[in-house]
Amino acid sequence: MKTIGLLGGMSWESSAEYYRITNEETKSRLGGHNNARSLLLTLNFHEIRELQQRAAWDDLARILQDAARQLEGAGADFIVLCTNTMHKVAPEIEQAVSIPLLHIADPTAEEVRAHGFQTVGLLGTKFTMEEAFYRERLEDKHHLSIIIPEQADRAIVHRVIFEELCHGRVIEQSRVEFQRIIDDLSRRGAEAVILGCTELGLLLQPEDSGVPLFDTTALHARAAVKLASL
Repeated sequence: MKTIGLLGGMSWESSAEYYRITNEETKSRLGGHNNARSLLLTLNFHEIRELQQRAAWDDLARILQDAARQLEGAGADFIVLCTNTMHKVAPEIEQAVSIPLLHIADPTAEEVRAHGFQTVGLLGTKFTMEEAFYRERLEDKHHLSIIIPEQADRAIVHRVIFEELCHGRVIEQSRVEFQRIIDDLSRRGAEAVILGCTELGLLLQPEDSGVPLFDTTALHARAAVKLASL
């Protein structure tokens, strides 16, 4: 089995989910006392968040390049970046190492297409929802049509992620707000919704939505186990 290089801490709450899911998925596949071979390197999210707020993406790229090199040097066979937003600098990470980066959007889109969906809503940070780096990969590489929330709702989603979920706070009123936002995406044509932030699975479960939800954390982690098993 290959060694998974988990690059996390953005936030640690979702990184813990990656660790749990990769080990549960390995045990499910192999049985017995099997668990995933992995290395977990976590960054200080306080520093990452401050640089995000300043749009210091070059600095962020250098930090993540250094972290990826550490994982490669420690023996990781490929990199799993445990965050959607920081895939904004995925090309820079790929340039810094000789091992592959398993891009979070790819297994997500493949699962969406496998279920026969074409038009999907996207929830995530404002960076993920509004900027091209994520949406264009879904649209250009995987031929999906992406719908994002209206501006006021994007602000709500972004706030809940950073002010609540990244602190491990799961608030019922926020779940209700997200249900309303998902309903609006559905009315606008979304056949399903991508939870494009690795913390959103802490708040939303399949039963909370009238349309299918695709949790990027779970899909990414399971794809990592599949790749590690090849």
